Amino acid sequence: MSKPLPAVIDTRFRAALQRLRRAGRLRALETSADPEFEIAGMMKKLDGGPALYFPKVKGYGMPVLGNLISCRENCEAAFASDYHGIRQFVARAFGNPIAPKRVENAPVHENVLRAGQFDLGRDLPILRHTDGDNGRFITAGIVVVQDPETGVYNASYHRLQLLGPDRTAIKLDFGRHLRTAYERAQRAGKPLPIAVCIGADLAVHYTAATMGAQMPESADELAIAGGLRGEPLPVVKAVTQDMHYPAETEIVLEGVLLPSDVVREGPFGEFVGYLSPEGDAPVFQVSALCHRHQPIYHAINGVGRETIMLRKYVMEASLLKALSAAVPIVSDVEMTAGGLHRFHAVIQVKKTNPQQEGFQRNAILAAFATLKDLDLVIAVDEDINIQDPNDVEYALAMRMEASKDLFIIPGARTHEYVRVSDHGQRAKVGIDATVPIAEKERFARAPFRTVDIGLDRFSADAADTTAWLKN
Repeated sequence: MSKPLPAVIDTRFRAALQRLRRAGRLRALETSADPEFEIAGMMKKLDGGPALYFPKVKGYGMPVLGNLISCRENCEAAFASDYHGIRQFVARAFGNPIAPKRVENAPVHENVLRAGQFDLGRDLPILRHTDGDNGRFITAGIVVVQDPETGVYNASYHRLQLLGPDRTAIKLDFGRHLRTAYERAQRAGKPLPIAVCIGADLAVHYTAATMGAQMPESADELAIAGGLRGEPLPVVKAVTQDMHYPAETEIVLEGVLLPSDVVREGPFGEFVGYLSPEGDAPVFQVSALCHRHQPIYHAINGVGRETIMLRKYVMEASLLKALSAAVPIVSDVEMTAGGLHRFHAVIQVKKTNPQQEGFQRNAILAAFATLKDLDLVIAVDEDINIQDPNDVEYALAMRMEASKDLFIIPGARTHEYVRVSDHGQRAKVGIDATVPIAEKERFARAPFRTVDIGLDRFSADAADTTAWLKN
């Protein structure tokens, strides 16, 4: 059982880093590291471990932080909560948005450099990640935009390829809210003001990672971030654009997406493990570089666990909320690591009477409708530990009969990066690995009594065993 949620949680970037440090989940490199391949290579080598801090970056006076929330242990330390608590924070955000609070002074405006006063490649330790990447990429930038037609604020992750001292390309995926806002501005022939936030409040990180039915275009994501925090998110007016963004961000790039300038962007190593292809991309013209005193540059490996862990809790919370409302027998969900916390899900259900038979399959179908990238969904009973891949596989081995319990939905929409798909179309697979309620007793697992035992009751040196083996 999870602890009651605190009314307010301090999700500020530096507060989260302090919690990581106190929990032993932050490691600092004592020697200098090169932003050309070396830092990204270390991040990949130590992926899934503690967060990595590089205080000495070759050619730069600004430190780099990597692998921030690349595993469950880091996430729980950063939030000072268990995974159930983190999901509850996210669920609270969906149901109780709190409008942001505008402030006059902000840490991010401690240093403001306007056009002609900065050089992105010189001033920021922007990493080169893999040999296949077409240049240096900003990867942990959260793009904040106010839709030119609706006025609603959106926050989302987008990679930016460095082009020059004050220009980057920006990757805009189809179906994303930023692309919609850009196309609206483009049709009007106007530039679109945006702010790229690097090292933002964790609540903004998590709301920026949300997608699917729980984050419609009408949802103000800065208000959603406030709901996660339990108090308004402080925002400050941009110095060169007519918009607001999170006030305690480490680094912010202000500027506009140009309506007619297009460049070739990519390739870049993405979360699916492949290099995403080269393609046309809009140009981001930077009008100001703002940062705190002694800012920390946050970097994310595209082909790394942080990319997928960012979405795990928000997607689980989103899926559980939708399924619990549509199919009440659903008790929990797990977005699996093997499915990159995005493409595969396990749904735990509890059937209590014969009239509920079949609802587990409704839940599978509802899951596909809630998160379009889901390609495989498995339904299991309440006695299966959905966080244990071995237990889930046991359900498949003992409770799934392929001729009856496996069904396929052809030609459905998935992520366009899935190479086995046909330009983003792929068959979805549902597996019903639940036991018919009439046969639950026949499928019951061998019961063991619950015993209260501690490891201190066992000998550490196993001396008696050693003596016995000598006989």
